[in-house]
Amino acid sequence: MMNPEDLTNRRNRITEERISEQKAKEEDTSRETRQNEIPEILTNPIYTPAFLREQIGKLMRVEFLIGTNNMVDRIGFLEDVGASYILLRSFEGDSQIYADIYAIKFITISATYGGLPSFQNFSNNMNMQNMNMGMNQNMNKYY
Repeated sequence: MMNPEDLTNRRNRITEERISEQKAKEEDTSRETRQNEIPEILTNPIYTPAFLREQIGKLMRVEFLIGTNNMVDRIGFLEDVGASYILLRSFEGDSQIYADIYAIKFITISATYGGLPSFQNFSNNMNMQNMNMGMNQNMNKYY
């Protein structure tokens, strides 16, 4: 039989081990949570990247200040936004434009065109429009 003092020491040791195991689990969980968190700059729309993330898929004209007085613009569909960049799908072709978010001065977002086109459908639609224009021109000859 154990004396009461040994029994108390044993209980204290087991309790301390459980407490240290629980602290280690809490630290692991806290570390995982910190790694999985998305920075506020990408989630809170008061910041430009988070606001732009809400506009993904829209047609836009982005104007950049290059140097002290040189403005250039690019037109395309917004595909992705990071903390310091945007990714546009070029309107003219099937290429991507990676741009520095800190050089942006103005963005004009199209209110009438809402989504990324399928480039196959886009080219088919253009062919149909060209055919319709040709037909209208031919019809004008007879009137």
